[in-house]
Amino acid sequence: MNFLDTIKSDMYDAMKSGDKDKAGTLRTLLAKLKDRQINNRKDLTEKDCISVIKTLVKQREEAADMYEKAGREGLAQKEKYEFDVLNSYLPETMSEAETRNLVESVISETNANGLMDMGKVMPLVMQKGGDAIDGKMANQILRELLE
Repeated sequence: MNFLDTIKSDMYDAMKSGDKDKAGTLRTLLAKLKDRQINNRKDLTEKDCISVIKTLVKQREEAADMYEKAGREGLAQKEKYEFDVLNSYLPETMSEAETRNLVESVISETNANGLMDMGKVMPLVMQKGGDAIDGKMANQILRELLE
């Protein structure tokens, strides 16, 4: 069973169990995946699917923060629930310690010694980390180590 089939199956299970929120979230995800497939004019790979899910997760996280700041707890909770549902389809991300170790090893490999070298270090960090690395965290750690 491929990635899309898994999501479809989970959506049908949510519909059968009466979990309207989860079913709606997965329906939205499938629509976004279908849009990406149409735009690319080819079948989606698992990496493409993960990219779409990461985008949706980030949107949910930002929306939840904005709703909390505006005092809209109900909407913030809904966004957090959708965040959790979508996040369950992402691969496990590296911890801060693992990310720090990876960044330090790439810095020593490239002999980077200042913020000017970020451009040559960051692409290697992202390449070695793959889907498991949080780019924002890696960037913060890299800046901290190169300053």
